[in-house]
Amino acid sequence: MDEVVVTRQGRITIISINRPEVRNAVNYKTSKMLEKAMKEFNEDGEQHIAIITGEKGNFSAGADLSDAEKMSGEVLNENGPMGFTRVVFQKPVIAAIEGYCVAGGLEMALTADIRVAGKSSKLGFLERRFGVPLIDGGTQRLSYIIGTGRALDMILTGKLISGEEAYQMGLVNYVTENGQAMEKALEIAMLIDSFPWTTVINDRNSLIQGIYGPLNSGLRIEAEFGKKTIDSGAVQEGAKKFLAGSGRHGKRI
Repeated sequence: MDEVVVTRQGRITIISINRPEVRNAVNYKTSKMLEKAMKEFNEDGEQHIAIITGEKGNFSAGADLSDAEKMSGEVLNENGPMGFTRVVFQKPVIAAIEGYCVAGGLEMALTADIRVAGKSSKLGFLERRFGVPLIDGGTQRLSYIIGTGRALDMILTGKLISGEEAYQMGLVNYVTENGQAMEKALEIAMLIDSFPWTTVINDRNSLIQGIYGPLNSGLRIEAEFGKKTIDSGAVQEGAKKFLAGSGRHGKRI
């Protein structure tokens, strides 16, 4: 079974994390498959829009802490530990979110231009409980999307919010009935793809490059602070607690 499934519908690439037994948590192997899939999309002139999602009811629970040592070794990877979170995409990306979209999973969703979520989906930085740092762009992108105050609240408290709450604060652009996020994401992708493409891309990239000018330096700062946290041993201790059963399902330790 492939941990990442790539399908194409016309000029739309669908990239789906396929580890449902661990709520689509990303281990080292999966991160490398995501890195490859996203690179191929970014470089494929025939493909216009990507949709990132997860199989069987969950987007992603973030990094697989049973593989914490290997994942920690990727903190300075130029493309990010999850495989693509430091890539500046030249084309639109949409996240179709159901179920858990937490920790590094939420950071992956933040790389998208547009986020669509089922109303009962769960979003938050649950890694806060285990001492795992945000190292996939969360500290940099979230404030652009929802503002500094709300971003700090989510990052510092690690609180879990629903898809409906995320929509109200602007974290997601569209909220759907549960199970319909992918259908809506495809509808949006086909709408975007129906417009004159040169104009779409130039207008998009004008906005992205204008507001995200400092993003690359910010991502580097985040990586350096994340490396300090990992070197302190905090991640290893957190992984032990997680593997021992503490803090499951969003519960406090």
